Amino acid sequence: MRVAITGGHGFLGWHTACRLRALHGTRAVRLGRAEMASAEVLGQALADVDVVLHVAGVNRADSDAEVEQGNVRLAETLAAALKAQGRPLHVVYANSVQAQLDNPYGRGKAAAAAILSETVQAIGGRFADLLLPNLFGEHGRPGYNSFVATFAHEVVAGRTPQVTGDREIELLHAQDAAAALIAAVGQDRPAEVVPGEPVLISSVLAAFEEMRANYSTRGEIPDLGTAMMRNLFNTYRAAAFPEMWPLSPQVHSDDRGDLFETVRAGGGTGMAFMSTTRPGQKRGEHYHLHKVERFFVVKGEAEIQLRRLLHDDVVTFRLSGDKPSFVDMPALWVHNIRNVGDTELVTMFWADQLLDPDNPDQLPETIDPPR
Repeated sequence: MRVAITGGHGFLGWHTACRLRALHGTRAVRLGRAEMASAEVLGQALADVDVVLHVAGVNRADSDAEVEQGNVRLAETLAAALKAQGRPLHVVYANSVQAQLDNPYGRGKAAAAAILSETVQAIGGRFADLLLPNLFGEHGRPGYNSFVATFAHEVVAGRTPQVTGDREIELLHAQDAAAALIAAVGQDRPAEVVPGEPVLISSVLAAFEEMRANYSTRGEIPDLGTAMMRNLFNTYRAAAFPEMWPLSPQVHSDDRGDLFETVRAGGGTGMAFMSTTRPGQKRGEHYHLHKVERFFVVKGEAEIQLRRLLHDDVVTFRLSGDKPSFVDMPALWVHNIRNVGDTELVTMFWADQLLDPDNPDQLPETIDPPR
């Protein structure tokens, strides 16, 4: 299956491309503003594609008219490019539940759905129109993608955002939205609502403030007993990375030696394990979709490298057992740990879930990005 994602470098586009890569072995063609600038350029980009996931959209602009017409123009450009292919293509549209409302964004998204539905039907393809609620997740843009992203960045920065008009908002994690888009490929699904979970706005803020008080200061893991809390925690961790790392716990010393905590968790299931690594050897070279994982260097000299999936820049930390320290691995970041000293490296690892050999949430990938 050859898949293209419009808006492929944006928030949902990146999450969808990551999920295709991780679980389906598919390297999506990620289309951005340059490809969406004209039907001719977009048509060339779709020449070898079977499926288009239309994620690109306009939800912020200088005027209401730009928001409404911007979504219509994107659909018109895609429709013209699809017609130029002269063959059936399947399209899945990341629409919004606001398409059911009479506001500029909703009208624009609804009009775009009508344009794409008619076009895909005319070329003999399948069209799925998925209405998504408010999305959140790792690496959302504050002030743009969702209030969750804004709250996370504000709280990490030490500020306290204000809640006005507190109410329940239906939230859907970006990976769950991506899963719905992928599952709809090749199906006709008109105006289907993808359900989220109602969450009180103030409860999101309260969760993040608790994370700042306990996690950002001493690395305490909150209770991850629900998928929503785990997803909020991963959102917070993405906003805090890499600035908060590494952390060093308080060391209690006496004539017997040193004592320090490696993991304090608020609840849920987890597992801890140790490793020794010979000089020059490394471990890891994988990433996780959801798993929370901690690397704690107890003895020796270590270098930890991390790279955000589908990006090139590498973040590097140097840790030493002379000052026991730890770094938590963000979701959707490739990571490894290497012994850069002359003696044995002793590392303690902790994960928030017991290892399931049939579904380990551990996807192999090297730090050096594949070309």
